[in-house]
Amino acid sequence: MVTVYGHKIHIYEEGSGKKTLVFMSGGGTASPTLDFKSLYSLLSDQYHVVVVEKTGYGFSDITNTSRDIATVLSETRQALKNARINGPYILLPHSMSGIEALCWAQKHPEEIEAIVGLDMATPNAYDGYPINFPLIKLAAYAANRGMTRWIPNLAENDAIKYGSLTDDEKALYRSIFYNRTLTTNMLNEIKMIKQNAKRIGKSTIPETNYLLFSSNGEGTGCSEKKWRCIQRDFVQSTKKGKLIELHYSHYIHNLGYDRIALEIKNYLEVLDQSLEN
Repeated sequence: MVTVYGHKIHIYEEGSGKKTLVFMSGGGTASPTLDFKSLYSLLSDQYHVVVVEKTGYGFSDITNTSRDIATVLSETRQALKNARINGPYILLPHSMSGIEALCWAQKHPEEIEAIVGLDMATPNAYDGYPINFPLIKLAAYAANRGMTRWIPNLAENDAIKYGSLTDDEKALYRSIFYNRTLTTNMLNEIKMIKQNAKRIGKSTIPETNYLLFSSNGEGTGCSEKKWRCIQRDFVQSTKKGKLIELHYSHYIHNLGYDRIALEIKNYLEVLDQSLEN
């Protein structure tokens, strides 16, 4: 636990390799540390794995701070600094945090070695994207009053159903879920996401190394055709991008973690060789 601007932020570390992999969760993921475990447990034998749980997520404090992209990024970077975890980093953003990762690479390119997108969102993903905020607020109201406990299946996410979590870890994830469902921070993120995406989209795509894993669109709110196009268009607009299309739903790291881990290791080995040359 580190203190950032008066609030506690939880950082999980595993492994001790030369490269530091920073996992960044998608919007509304109750326990990022457990959500990514199936994947990072296959990578920590070679790499230093880090999961930063943003405010409102996992074991971090719930706050009412602004969720504009500059503030979110500042908190993440300061948390790493306070934990004495130095870059350069390889970012592994899932879903909404793709916007933060791109902002990071735009503002501080010297800190980023590569971005490995785990079905990450790009600015274009939010063009015309429908967000029913009144319904989301109603769901948050129900969650805050414990009504989600009446529907046990809500806590059975992909990490629990398909990942490699132990029984104790599954029980812990369920407990965290009931305490971190649509928190104030998560709601404020949803309010700001289109504005944040538009802001990042106005700037040029950062010149870094990209490896993107794309889902079939299920769980993204987009059709498979549209989601594939968003991912392909982004990679084609980069100078050093590679796309791997998978036939899994949005939380690909809980469904295809064996293949994804192998592809990441192969990619980073090739990247190392190119940097040496």
